[in-house]
Amino acid sequence: MDKLAKLQTFIGKEFTDSPSPFMRWLNPIVVSAEEGHLEFLYTVRAEWLNPMGNLHGGVTAAIMDDIIGATMFSLNEKNFIVTVNNIIDYFSTAKENDEVLAEATIIKRGKQFVNAQCEIWNADKSRLIARGTSNLFKINN
Repeated sequence: MDKLAKLQTFIGKEFTDSPSPFMRWLNPIVVSAEEGHLEFLYTVRAEWLNPMGNLHGGVTAAIMDDIIGATMFSLNEKNFIVTVNNIIDYFSTAKENDEVLAEATIIKRGKQFVNAQCEIWNADKSRLIARGTSNLFKINN
């Protein structure tokens, strides 16, 4: 089974079969999976909060980096992909037990570099929490 088809078998369920231990810790639910485009739903947990009780910016960045990596997984690339940079703008936050929806899309897929973007919203997409872009590099195996 190809990588995209595997992701699609988890639509509506937790992605428990991720090769990433970190993603399994984040515990996303796969909302949609298409080549170059994923949507994952996360429930904000207490250990994800900053001292003010808001979703920590570092966790927001980690969610972005992780779903962008999974979006690369959806392309069925044979090469390993590493993140070169992440640029993130923070607009709002979330509280414990809130659900947040992360949506990642591949913008440009080159021979060596890939550019992707991610938006994180509250569950009903009425409030943008953060938006970011990332450049990734393909490492030849």
